[in-house]
Amino acid sequence: MDDRPAVAASARDPEIRRWRNRPDPAGPDFDATVTAHVADRIEGWARGTRYAWSVAEPTTGEMLGEVTLEQLDLAHGTAEVRCWTLPPARGRGLARTAVGAVVRFGFGGLGLHRITYHHAEPNHTSAAVAAALGFVHEGRMREAWEVDGARVDVLVLGLLRTDPGPWEAR
Repeated sequence: MDDRPAVAASARDPEIRRWRNRPDPAGPDFDATVTAHVADRIEGWARGTRYAWSVAEPTTGEMLGEVTLEQLDLAHGTAEVRCWTLPPARGRGLARTAVGAVVRFGFGGLGLHRITYHHAEPNHTSAAVAAALGFVHEGRMREAWEVDGARVDVLVLGLLRTDPGPWEAR
């Protein structure tokens, strides 16, 4: 499957653009930027610096979103998880399920001790995903991001391998 159409759609989606830094679809190098993003996902796996998964429609394989483990520091056992979903995936629990699977991989497969999750304070959907998986509010970065032309706080949440939570395999 070619993920480029979904990655391009994510850059055009107003809700994703609102919360995430995406390439400008009107930019002259948009197609090349999308291709480079997909190539970087593959290279991240090869280098062990960033792991990215497509969130796919179970029956068709169509890419509906992405979950990544970034800022990997295997020596300290830490990483940051990020996600986005396209409109057909929203409200179906796919982000929560996919992030939960990636958290299990991080703790079980990579031996991580801590996974961080950041989101803009007004992003209630991201807050719900984090809460459903047991992420704990740890702090606030004041006016860290610009959203809709205004500075907003970014909330910092964390999950430890030792934390009980719904992410655990039962």
